[in-house]
Amino acid sequence: MTKPLPLSGLTVIEIGHTVAAPYAGMILAELGADVIKIESPGGGDYSRGMPPFREDGTASMFQTLNRGKRSVVIDMKDPKEAAMLRELIEEKGDVLIHNLKFGAMDKLGFSAAELLATRPCLVYCNVGAFGHTGPLRDKPGYDPLIQAFTGIMSLMGEDNRPPVRVGVSITDMAAGLWAVIGIQAACREAALTGKGGVVDTSLFETALGWLSIQYASFDASGKVPRREGSGVAMMVPYQAFETSDLYIMVAAGNDSIFRRLCHAVGHPAWATEERFALNKDRCTNRIELISLLADIFKQKSSEEWLVILETAGVPASPINTINQLVDNPQTKALEIFQASPDGNGTVLGLPLSFDAVRPPFRTTAPKLGEHTHEVFASIRARLMGGSAA
Repeated sequence: MTKPLPLSGLTVIEIGHTVAAPYAGMILAELGADVIKIESPGGGDYSRGMPPFREDGTASMFQTLNRGKRSVVIDMKDPKEAAMLRELIEEKGDVLIHNLKFGAMDKLGFSAAELLATRPCLVYCNVGAFGHTGPLRDKPGYDPLIQAFTGIMSLMGEDNRPPVRVGVSITDMAAGLWAVIGIQAACREAALTGKGGVVDTSLFETALGWLSIQYASFDASGKVPRREGSGVAMMVPYQAFETSDLYIMVAAGNDSIFRRLCHAVGHPAWATEERFALNKDRCTNRIELISLLADIFKQKSSEEWLVILETAGVPASPINTINQLVDNPQTKALEIFQASPDGNGTVLGLPLSFDAVRPPFRTTAPKLGEHTHEVFASIRARLMGGSAA
């Protein structure tokens, strides 16, 4: 018998679009929850129309963020359809998660207070832009705007170059992760006490969380963190270096590794020199040391240096592109890329396993409204006094 997934039996109502809430819903679905995705008529989740598209015409972004869910179409502004959704939540809802603009759920009659009054065990999760309070709480939020506003972009790239964003939707997806963490904690509390409650997270708070180390540095030194390119402020050398053909990443994360690096590059005396012997000294003399190493690394190819550094016990890595990552033996060994049940491509599975088994790719992302009748048949019949058939 196949072992049940950890969240089997949990019913999640997702009123989400694009990335943050759908990513959280996908994680919950992959862990076994029955995630019912509420979509509006006329197109549903915005990401359904975002290219590129798979051979079957579905958007690759929508597919990867919404697999394992059921889709129902409900016009939440229509009193009769809203009543059916409310009935579904009151009857089956363990969790409700949304990322609508602040106040939108209240205007639609689906505030946390209203729903918890009739379903006390409900866990109600808001994934907002700037948070549930404060002067900016009503502003919409988008990943690049949050990266800019919180200073993440001020740390990206190199000095005297245009600002850049983190290439992945890091605040959107991490907000989804925090939502899942909060939901699971609140579900634990609900299981113990019978009472749910409200979980709040936001893109802004998530981005601030990424800045924990930089803030600690600023608090201790009073210095505004600067852009370090591929490096970091508190360790040297810990960055990318150009070789004769490509670039490699070198991570001499402590004094012992630095000593091994000195031998590997043919300068063992550096390990005991006052200007380089300790990490704090290397940080002070960063420019000088990086310049010396940069000249040396340009003398051999990436492949040659990677062999030399591995032999010496110095952590180093090629800077792979996505296609190289997909073909890498380590990636393949983990079997993290999972084939779609319909044969149309693959997705990245969850980055965790239970007893060495990764949660399976059970169902593809649903067609718009595919499960509307299935989910609401009995409720519609009860509210309208008809047959569920």
